[in-house]
Amino acid sequence: MRVPTFSGDSSRLAKPHKLSAAGLAAVGAASMVLGLAAPGQVEAGASSQALPAAYSAEVTGGQNKQTTDGLYAQQEAPAKATEAFAPREKTAPVADKKAAPKTAKTEVQAKAKAEAQTKAESKAKAEAKSKAETKAASERSGEKTADRSAERKSASESKKPSYPNNVDGWIREALVIMEKNDIPGSYEGIHRNIMRESGGDPKAINNWDINAQNGIPSKGLLQVIPPTFDAYHVEGTEKDLYDPVANIVAACNYAADRYGSMDNVDSAY
Repeated sequence: MRVPTFSGDSSRLAKPHKLSAAGLAAVGAASMVLGLAAPGQVEAGASSQALPAAYSAEVTGGQNKQTTDGLYAQQEAPAKATEAFAPREKTAPVADKKAAPKTAKTEVQAKAKAEAQTKAESKAKAEAKSKAETKAASERSGEKTADRSAERKSASESKKPSYPNNVDGWIREALVIMEKNDIPGSYEGIHRNIMRESGGDPKAINNWDINAQNGIPSKGLLQVIPPTFDAYHVEGTEKDLYDPVANIVAACNYAADRYGSMDNVDSAY
């Protein structure tokens, strides 16, 4: 290390700009740095940087200030570093990284739920529509069935045999009804008893026999009293004792119960 030499009047040290203690400390520190540096670096930079700035009377004053400023800077550096690493004031919480997947999952679930609800509503609407269509089709089918039944009934009625409005026609019509209700009797047996009882007059009335004396005269083709007609009347015939067909069927029904058949009757019965 080179030691600076002083030349000239020594009284220059007494000037106001003499080297201060801080300046000497700075020179010592610079000397230590130069001593630690490589020999080549010391040789090259010592004379041009460290030593002249340390002992120059003109620079010394500024050096003191610079050194002081440097000390303040060194003192402030750790504080700044501490401040840099010190916990900062609480700010708005940072969004949790796990929240994003959770939110996405929630959205997917909500979407799936909405889709499922939409499907359920669509299915319910489709079922309701299908039921309505089925009901409408059933009603149309029922109407068609009723129409067909009415048509068959009308056709059946139109095919119903027409009987002449006389004793022959009345007997033949009565025999058809008697057959449906399992009432025995023949054309001959009915005709024979009609001729004996009323002579074929559906309005005939017996006003002289015991029934008439009791207030219930016999009436009609086969001379049936009202209580007997009411008891043996057959559904499907007129509820009128003077109706020729209804009179024949009720009389034959009574004869079957009392005598086995109208064919077995040969007198007043």
